[in-house]
Amino acid sequence: MIQIKSFTFNPFGENTYVLHDETGEAVFIDPGNYEKHEHDELINYIEANGLKPVGIINTHAHIDHVLGIGLLKRKYDILFGLHAIDEPLLKAVKTYAPNYGFAGFDEPEIDHYLEEGKNYTFGSSTLHILHVPGHAPGHVAFVNHEQRFVIGGDVLFRESIGRTDLPGGDYNTLLRSIREKLFPLGDDYTVYAGHMDPTTIGFEKKHNPFLNSK
Repeated sequence: MIQIKSFTFNPFGENTYVLHDETGEAVFIDPGNYEKHEHDELINYIEANGLKPVGIINTHAHIDHVLGIGLLKRKYDILFGLHAIDEPLLKAVKTYAPNYGFAGFDEPEIDHYLEEGKNYTFGSSTLHILHVPGHAPGHVAFVNHEQRFVIGGDVLFRESIGRTDLPGGDYNTLLRSIREKLFPLGDDYTVYAGHMDPTTIGFEKKHNPFLNSK
C-alpha cells in the first residue's frame, strides 16, 4: 500500500510529495525544496522511515516544482523523469530563477521521459501517467487506481484550477484536460494537488466554479 507524505516548500507554497510502500522504496514527486531547512526536513523523513529513494518524477517543470531535483539526484544517485514537451520550461528556469530569489538554482538533467499511457513503477506499486496540458504543455498526472488517488500537480485545486497565463498555458485546454482525463476517473478519487489541500473529483464536480457552470 502506498503511503503519501506531503511537504509544503518555498515561497510559492508548493506541495512536494514522497510516495513509498511496504518495500521501503520511495519516489519524490515535484521536489520544491530549496532552503537548507527544507532539504533537512525531506531527508530526515527518508532516514527516519528507513526509505530507499529510487527516482524523481515531475508533473511539470515550473520553478516551484523543480528546485530540489538536483540535490536529490546527487544525494541518492537516482533518475529524474519529465514529459518531453516540458523540457524547454525546465531549461528556462535558470534564466529567471534569480529574479525570484533562487540564485543558486541547480539545473538537473532529464534521465528519461514520461509518456501518457505508460506506467511508472516503484517497489510493488504502479502509477499510471496521464497527459493533462493547459497549465503547462507537458503537464502530467500520476494515478493509482488501486487506492484511487491522483497526484495532479497544478491542474485541479480545491475550488480552483491552475493558472493559464504562464508560457504554454491555455485555459480551454486545461478545462478539457480536467473534464476528459480527470473527471472520468471517478468521484471518489482523491486529488493531491501542487498547492493547497487535497480534494476529490466528486467535490470539484459539484463545487468548483470553473467547472460546474456549463
